[in-house]
Amino acid sequence: MPKFYNEDPGWQDIEPLPQDDGGLHPLAAIAYTDEYSEAMGYLRAVMAKNEFSERVLALTEHIISMNPAHYTVWYAHFLCLRRHHANIPRLYRAKTLSKLKSSLPDEITWLNLTALKHLKNYQIWHHRQTVIDALGSPEGEPDFIATMLEQDSKNYHVWSYRQWLVKRFSLFDSEEELRWAEDMIYADVRNNSAWNHRWFLVVGGKDGQAIGEDVLKREMEYAKSAVRRAPQNQSPWNYLKGLVRKAPLPITTLKDFALEFADMRRPDDIYSSHALDLLADIYGEEENSKEEAKQALDLLATRFDPIRAHYWNYRKGLLDQPQVIA
Repeated sequence: MPKFYNEDPGWQDIEPLPQDDGGLHPLAAIAYTDEYSEAMGYLRAVMAKNEFSERVLALTEHIISMNPAHYTVWYAHFLCLRRHHANIPRLYRAKTLSKLKSSLPDEITWLNLTALKHLKNYQIWHHRQTVIDALGSPEGEPDFIATMLEQDSKNYHVWSYRQWLVKRFSLFDSEEELRWAEDMIYADVRNNSAWNHRWFLVVGGKDGQAIGEDVLKREMEYAKSAVRRAPQNQSPWNYLKGLVRKAPLPITTLKDFALEFADMRRPDDIYSSHALDLLADIYGEEENSKEEAKQALDLLATRFDPIRAHYWNYRKGLLDQPQVIA
């Protein structure tokens, strides 16, 4: 049932401020519901008075339930939290974590329910970062993230938030985090978001440093085993190429492996267009192998990926251009 504040005795002291759409006859006024328009009128009024009380906190929650994408309402919501938890200063850092830990879990519970109702909303996750940053602990967050990804395993906001957690709490070397990424890939080897997260864990915390020999070997074998599960899945191929560049190693390191899936002498036995693409790069860099590179690109353009024929033909044309030495 709609909630109207003009009927609530607790709001009788507030005169709502209507939205100014540009005069009596606005060119393109938005058709808000009466419930939403009235609630926003009351929020404008209390914000003009710099009131961020308990009733305003409840008001922001009500508006967010109707429109979770209104970033001004989220900001007002945060100001209410900060007013009632004075140990959250303007830089969102908690000074007294013990006090916060006893008072902010209710906010997380509310956020959980809101996020599950609005899977694609960005503002929810920005606010969640603020609260978890203040709490100073990621406790319970992995379980909630798992719940969210059950609804949509490639939700960009959820994966971005998981990376923030890794960075905020220095989880790059966490075996548990790596196992979690591995489990996500095992569940769906084509989940490019899970592959991206594994890359973030392995490479993101290196601060420009080279990957260690043991880690490189482990990751190369891991990606190769994933290719063997699904040769036409692009994610592990990209992962392999990224590892070679990061090592750094010559791209020819992957030649024998690519040939397992794309022997151009037997086109009927080619199992991966991504292997062909990789071979085109490898042959293009080898001396006296330009014809093999052209053959790989021709196969892609005419048989294995004709929808991008113009792109493959463009790549083939580049092979005949003289190399420019910087």
